[in-house]
Amino acid sequence: MNNISKLDLNKSYSYADYLTWRFQERLELIKGKIFKMSPAPRVRHQAISMYVGNQLYNFLSGKDCKVFTAPFDVRLTKKNVKNELVKTVVQPDICVICDPDKLDELGCVGAPDIVVEILSPGNNTKELKNKYDVYEENGIQEYWIIHPEEKTFLAYTLNAAGKYIPSALKTIGDEIITPVLPGFVLNLEKVFDY
Repeated sequence: MNNISKLDLNKSYSYADYLTWRFQERLELIKGKIFKMSPAPRVRHQAISMYVGNQLYNFLSGKDCKVFTAPFDVRLTKKNVKNELVKTVVQPDICVICDPDKLDELGCVGAPDIVVEILSPGNNTKELKNKYDVYEENGIQEYWIIHPEEKTFLAYTLNAAGKYIPSALKTIGDEIITPVLPGFVLNLEKVFDY
């Protein structure tokens, strides 16, 4: 199918449906519901994505964990990472995956270890509510939210009960570290330097 207007946006869709779509618009499928992605990101968004992605790539060089940037499909399901009836397909701005068995030719099957979303005007509700719920339910260890306009960084870290605990709000002058990647340091002054 190549015309998005033919879809019933109130219907629930699967990953099998998603694979048949050939739209010019980029979409994400969250709990079976279609969410249109924002138009092409702004320059500041892309500069931050490039910087953070490069920092992660350089740190992970030669290590088991790998970093991927959008567009890159992450298929999530609570039942089984190989479940064929995947109801959620997201394209995080950046994700880190430490289990090579979760990677296939189409992207990631199951929870990445870290997901980074960089907010764009118009997508904040989707990022802050819908994706938060899906990421927590699927056991993504860390969910980072970067707000380019406000120059802030917030990380949600999964606790032992499977619930996200927010970090303090970070900004220019702060450094980000993570137990997922011991030794990694992200300097927010450089992140927001553009």
